[in-house]
Amino acid sequence: MGKIVGLTGNEAAAEAMRQINPDVVAAYPITPQTEAMHQFTEFVADGLVHTQMVLVESEHSAMSATVGAAAAGARAMSATSSQGLALMHEILYIAAALRLPIVMPMVNRALSGPINIHCDHSDSMGSRDSGWLQLFSENSQEVYDQLIMAIRIAEDHKVLAPVMVTYDGFIISHTMERLEILDDQQVKNFIGEYKPAYRLLDVDHPITVGPLDLQDFYFEHRRAQYEGWRHAPEVMKEVFEEYSRLSGRVYDFVEAYQMDDAETAIVCLGSNAGTTKYVVNELRKSGEKVGLLKVRSYRPFPSKIIAQTLADKKAVAVLDRSISFGQAGGPLYNDIQAALYDNNVHVPLVDYICGLGGRDVHIDHIKQVYQDLDDIKSSGKVPNQVGWLGLREKDKKDALAVYSEKFM
Repeated sequence: MGKIVGLTGNEAAAEAMRQINPDVVAAYPITPQTEAMHQFTEFVADGLVHTQMVLVESEHSAMSATVGAAAAGARAMSATSSQGLALMHEILYIAAALRLPIVMPMVNRALSGPINIHCDHSDSMGSRDSGWLQLFSENSQEVYDQLIMAIRIAEDHKVLAPVMVTYDGFIISHTMERLEILDDQQVKNFIGEYKPAYRLLDVDHPITVGPLDLQDFYFEHRRAQYEGWRHAPEVMKEVFEEYSRLSGRVYDFVEAYQMDDAETAIVCLGSNAGTTKYVVNELRKSGEKVGLLKVRSYRPFPSKIIAQTLADKKAVAVLDRSISFGQAGGPLYNDIQAALYDNNVHVPLVDYICGLGGRDVHIDHIKQVYQDLDDIKSSGKVPNQVGWLGLREKDKKDALAVYSEKFM
């Protein structure tokens, strides 16, 4: 067992970064990420890390500086949230295309507009195809653990892809929880010495970084990037297993909670899993066979594992904390739907949009989802493909009708 401490999600991220001791960190403050970088800069000022801290004028510059440092051969990190991630968007693709193993805590917050500083997953979902691995955290413990594991995953020469470790704004970032941290030496031994595959400053082995890449080689370079992602699952599995042995905490692409004999199940990301686990435990006391599938690795998406886990269920609900406009349901729902289809699994599937802009997802909301699943299990029919949890509706009218009545 490691040292037991009480830390917020932001403090957990800063503590993991202190133990990682990156060569360079470039960042710009944005709520609700700011406290993580405040804490880390205190570590820098106190001489507890040997990090060159670069304070820039925007998130675009933060990721640009991080890319420059990583290309030069430094172990480089950054951090951001919401509009900051959106402002980085151009450089996210460049970091991934250059195969730079940057690791970044990313605090989930709604994208404007209207202006909102609270949690949903629209920011990270907007970057899901940028070439960054995405690991979602249920609590502060997972923030800490997954940042440490992310270093090993990103820097493996078979992968060489940047990783963002996400956690829900304010719900996790500002909530203090009990967690266990490893000794500094254990973390140092686990992540190892950074050995970059390529270094811009290696004059004996010169390379070109960021060239113009037109019809002649762009296609092949994208294919090479894809190859790294093909190797990511095997590397991640090895890292998960090694870290589980080191910490005593089990990590995998997903967490199947009370799923062995479950007849109905909820699939979700992030902090919603904690609320759902509580409801599962309560309903289990009255004999209801319910379960939870928490997706930890959103990119790469573990389609086959998810399909196998859900194959024998009689009804499944997905909780989406973001919207995919023009699609039936949210991003997670569409990925789950595709995973089931690709693996020839036929299960009644329903989506619930919830928690947008920090709206609370209550215990009663989760209980209602399981009640709906029980009805679907009995009838074999899905009455509404998409539901809305906790939506403020006049007289329980359909959301579109309310909008039309007020604004159109």
